[in-house]
Amino acid sequence: MVFARKRFGQNFLQDATVIDQIVQALQATPQDTVIEIGPGRGALTKVLLERLPHLVVIEIDNDLFQQLKYLPHAERLQAINADVLNVDFHQFGNSLRVIGNLPYNISTPLMFHLLQYRHLIKDMVFMLQAEVVDRMMAPPSSSEYGRLSVMFQYFCDLEKIIDVPPECFNPVPKVMSSVIALRPKKQEEIVAFDVLEEVVSKAFAMRRKTLANNFKGIFSQTDWENLGLSSQLRAQDLAISDFVKIAAYYSKVD
Repeated sequence: MVFARKRFGQNFLQDATVIDQIVQALQATPQDTVIEIGPGRGALTKVLLERLPHLVVIEIDNDLFQQLKYLPHAERLQAINADVLNVDFHQFGNSLRVIGNLPYNISTPLMFHLLQYRHLIKDMVFMLQAEVVDRMMAPPSSSEYGRLSVMFQYFCDLEKIIDVPPECFNPVPKVMSSVIALRPKKQEEIVAFDVLEEVVSKAFAMRRKTLANNFKGIFSQTDWENLGLSSQLRAQDLAISDFVKIAAYYSKVD
């Protein structure tokens, strides 16, 4: 047996009921291109292989990668031994269905990486730390509202599926987990991804500071008046549409 490695943030899901609920949330069909990120010991993988004629899996841990060939129906696997943050998802086509119990230590950069390929992705179902899911779904003016909330709510429709207690994993983590479904929106995007991300990052760089402080040297008082926003507001007080408006303005004055 391959033991969990702390450096990869590994906590292996072992609850059959939760596994089934995750797979059901994806509702993949035999015609879909399904990609599992971080198959680990294969708990999700085994169930997916029972239902699908082909499955792509991406695993960074070489020892776990070597064990994948011993799974039932392993001939249906396209296994890639790589850091998913370096994987170009264009190689898999479009209308991709992505699933995984994501390592907590890279979940945020990984999801931002996947957002870069949102036009290729139909949906994603992930197990994440519950705190991260709460931040993704937080409304304006709440303490959890921040960069994750704005970016993911603008680009995706979000649905929380279930909460998962620590005892469903081995080793047992110290935190609660949640399963979330993300469906990239089919919309005309007013601003480029990197511009919106830069603006949102600046706005929330110092949460207690006003917009005037966080954008000092970038926007003048006149700019805020042109935007129709008070420079004394804090980022957590802005709606997502306000961030989009600021980003569109920023791209013209930058």
